Amino acid sequence: MFTWLIDERDCLSDCCLQVCQLFSTCVAFSLVADMGIGRGALGNWTLSIWCFCFAVTLIILMLQIWKLMSDFPSKHSGTFACYAALLCLSASIIYSIAYVQFLPYEPYRDRAIAATAFSCIAFLLYAVEVGVIWRVFWFNDVTCYVLTMPGLLKVLETFTACVIFAFISNTSLYHDQPALRWCVAVYTICFLQAAVVLVLNLGDCEYRLPIPFPIFQLGLTLLSVLLYFDEKVGGQPQRSSDVNCSIMGDPNYYVCPWDQRLAVTVLTAINLLLYVADLVFWSCRVSVGTEDPPRGS
Repeated sequence: MFTWLIDERDCLSDCCLQVCQLFSTCVAFSLVADMGIGRGALGNWTLSIWCFCFAVTLIILMLQIWKLMSDFPSKHSGTFACYAALLCLSASIIYSIAYVQFLPYEPYRDRAIAATAFSCIAFLLYAVEVGVIWRVFWFNDVTCYVLTMPGLLKVLETFTACVIFAFISNTSLYHDQPALRWCVAVYTICFLQAAVVLVLNLGDCEYRLPIPFPIFQLGLTLLSVLLYFDEKVGGQPQRSSDVNCSIMGDPNYYVCPWDQRLAVTVLTAINLLLYVADLVFWSCRVSVGTEDPPRGS
């Protein structure tokens, strides 16, 4: 009876969190969607984030109300909460930096500021949900891959790659430069490798591989690090050398190509550090010969 009351209480708290998440993401999306001015690629990316988070949260809430959520989908809801928290945080930062300060005053700027505030609230709500899920798993002695060190690194690697893809959605940044096209290929290959590892773990398929999973992880991570280190990219060293950055006053033009390349460069360095940390982790695991036991053993 006591366990049932605890489960009901946890389910009720999760539903309350998800209702608040739905409200925050819906308000943020609604405030920006009908502004009547151009948003550009990054603006559409932030809108898609709020819409995506709203849609998936709604599906999870409906599953919980219908009592279809079991221990297996809880891992997926925890994974989504991690990504949603990171996505809403990045949307809040990018939208405020790239758009709010360039918008004309009332009513556009007030609506954009309100949307950014609700996006920040959504980030906090998703972060709270991650903490709640971690607490439930920790007290019940259940392992969730995304809440472990290697799982968190994979989440950050794929998330950083998604942000990079948003910045390079403007194909003119790399269309005529073979070196930058190679960079885009590297981002895609490394993202797919990290995504494969996440899918294998979430599907409990990592121990069905013909080789030990730590060695598999080590090989993929080593390949990613080598690909990142192989980048040789030229460019314009100063912002003033990009004539497009001097264009002002166009409401559809907020982030100039030089700024986008700078953001991609910083994110590339961050992702390289994440892959190096991942490589060090799995190198230590393989060197000492420790492996996680198969699930259910």
